[in-house]
Order: sequence, then C-alpha cells, then structure tokens
Amino acid sequence: MSTDVRSSRGSAPAGSAGNGGERPRPRQKSLTIGAVCKQLEREFPDISISKIRYLEDQQLISPRRTPGGYRLYVPDDVDRLRTILRLQRDEFLPLRVIRQELTAGKTAAEATDLARPGGGGRKARKPTVGGRDPGALYGLAEVVEDTGADPALVGELIDYGVIKGVQRDGEVLYDDTEREIVRAVAELARFGVGGRNMRVFRTSADREAALLEQLLGPSLRSRNPQRRREAVETLENLAALVTQLKHLLLVRDLRKIVS
Repeated sequence: MSTDVRSSRGSAPAGSAGNGGERPRPRQKSLTIGAVCKQLEREFPDISISKIRYLEDQQLISPRRTPGGYRLYVPDDVDRLRTILRLQRDEFLPLRVIRQELTAGKTAAEATDLARPGGGGRKARKPTVGGRDPGALYGLAEVVEDTGADPALVGELIDYGVIKGVQRDGEVLYDDTEREIVRAVAELARFGVGGRNMRVFRTSADREAALLEQLLGPSLRSRNPQRRREAVETLENLAALVTQLKHLLLVRDLRKIVS
C-alpha cells in the first residue's frame, strides 16, 4: 500500500507552471509500515512491524506521521532502515553504535568498515545468534590450510573444547564460526598464547551464555513464533552489549599496566 506525500501548501495543477515559471516538484511516494515490512521481508525474513516500531523507539528512524497518526515512509527512510538491518545482521553492530555512526553522517559502507579489522580486505561470514544455517562446512585439513594455523595448535583447541565440529558422513566438519575462532587463536599464538590458555575464554563464554539463557530462556522456548523471534533479536543485542562491556573492562585493566 502506498500513499503520495503532498505539500501542505497545495500544489499547482498538473502541467501548469508555478511561481516564476518553475515546474512543480514531483510527488514523493511513501509507504505505510505494513508495505515497508512486505518490501523488506525477502531480504530480511524475520522483519516485523513490531521490530520496525522498536527501531523507531530507539531513534534510529523517524518516519513522518499523518494527522491521524499513521506512519509514512519515504524512500530515504526505507534505505536507512535497510542499512540498519544489514549492519545488525552482517556486522553484528549494537543499535547504539549504528545510531551514532548514521547520525554522524557516515554511509552504510563507512559504518560497515568500522566493524571490519583493518578496514577492509577479506570479509568473513558474520556469525549470528539466530542463524540456523551454519554456511559452508570444512574438513580439519581445510581449516588448517585456510587459517595457516599450526596443526598441533588446532589439535589443542579440539582437546580443550575451544572448537567443536559436527559429524557428517563419518567426518568431523567445522563451520565458519569455528574456522574464524581458529584464525583468531592463530594470531594470538604469534605472541606466545597457546591452546591451553584458550580455556579461560571458553569458560568465560560458557558463563555469559548461561547468564543470557537465564534471562531469555522462557521466551526463546515459547510456542509463540513472534515471541521467539523477538527474543532472538533481544539476544543478539545483549550479546553485542556483553562484548562491548568485556572490551571496556579489559581496556580499563590494561591501562593499569601501562600507567
């Protein structure tokens, strides 16, 4: 469903010239919230009217309102909404960071670049909490070759439960998330960090996951599909906040070392 946004001052009849002989500005087509939801659902299957309203509550989008209170979205609003959803899904950015970057006038590409180490280059598949599709699966030899990790180090990660594969046709395979864990650990290994040290991170992650499960477990197990979707969205945001908090706490403690 679409609506034409018209000037409140009225417009000259079609084909006539306005003041000074200027042609009237073309009407900008706008969409209702339901039409926006339908337009975006192919790229974002989990989109919902309630989620769009939530993003508005978080001051990420500001559609105009009709005198009757109905929301109307112009193309710029829809493009901004699409950018927000992509940054959330692909870059795992918390809403607060997305709002700050877009408010600062950064484009979608610039905001995306902030989330990528080194500002570009090879982009890994971004892990998401709600993603059921693990993407490609790799054999152990492929993981070692792709990441450049020492096979002995990878063996330690398996022994200590830092990475976990899945059995497929008698072979243990690893998804993109497991592969990127190996890649990160391989970088740390250059500074003398071994597989045994990774147990600290594994234990910390287990405890954080258990805490978030206590908070959202009932909603995640709900029989109501809408409630489950909203719980997964909340879980994604909480995961981003926990990551940010851990980073801040680490920075604070490291400052003590260098001061």
